[in-house]
Amino acid sequence: MPDLAATIATIAADMASVTDRGKVADYIPELAGVPLGKFGIAVCTADGAEHIAGDADEPFSIQSVSKLFTLKLALDIQGDALWTRVGREPSGSAFNSIVQLEAERGIPRNPFINAGALIVADVIAEAHDDDRGAIGAILRFLRELAGTRGNPDETIQIDPRVAYSEAATGFRNAALANYMKSFGNLRRPVDEVLQTYFHQCAIAMSCRQLARATRFLSAGGEADGTAIVTPERARRIAALMLTCGHYDASGDFAFRVGLPAKSGVGGGIVAVVPGRASVAVWSPGLGAQGNSVLATLALERLAGAMGWSVFTPEGG
Repeated sequence: MPDLAATIATIAADMASVTDRGKVADYIPELAGVPLGKFGIAVCTADGAEHIAGDADEPFSIQSVSKLFTLKLALDIQGDALWTRVGREPSGSAFNSIVQLEAERGIPRNPFINAGALIVADVIAEAHDDDRGAIGAILRFLRELAGTRGNPDETIQIDPRVAYSEAATGFRNAALANYMKSFGNLRRPVDEVLQTYFHQCAIAMSCRQLARATRFLSAGGEADGTAIVTPERARRIAALMLTCGHYDASGDFAFRVGLPAKSGVGGGIVAVVPGRASVAVWSPGLGAQGNSVLATLALERLAGAMGWSVFTPEGG
């Protein structure tokens, strides 16, 4: 088995020389100024070891990576009844597309596109009476997941400038929410749901924190001996990550990397290697579908070097 620490260090060094780094998500003004040269990677292995390289301890806006964790919370609240309000199929369309909602009467294709994440935010807001309660619950959950020895990581915060920037430019998300409201698939007030969604996207975390937070999905639903979800639910969330986690580039990511993963337009990607490790990579430059160019390349190289793929016998 190749040396993991050496492999990560080599990948980080190689990424520094890549010239095609994509473009930052400048349609969210607060993200437009993130330096394109940033790159970080962190891996948490099943035995508790952590390996990092680059800017792995620098917080960044997790954006749609948050959808992975809010899905878990919504499933806690509604169970399988959630699937009557949001589907489980790849969309084949852009993450903020409204096209399919008309034909499918306000039911989003999956919980990882924006429309589906708004339904998930609606479920959490309804359970906590308003957006403030929902935002607090999401933040607490991420702090607990990223903590060590039962101590929540209180350094994880919401970036208020990013939240404001999201709200000031989130017209498409408002359109999606109002459209689903017209079909009765959004139960709380639209503004409340949007505030929940904008604030979850504005949570800032580092690669190390995200790798820790994703451990439970690589370990059958457990983290530090505590059950976070059942093994069946962990498997099903991972299945959605594989098929829907990269929007209309999910098939290409599965082809290149072969791991369940979730991306965000802040440039982060989290991936799970069942039974072996959780990985978080960050580089702010995005490709045409809104996924980090360098983070995808780094994960492709890591999976190849370590033999990590759900399509490889015994995981490599």
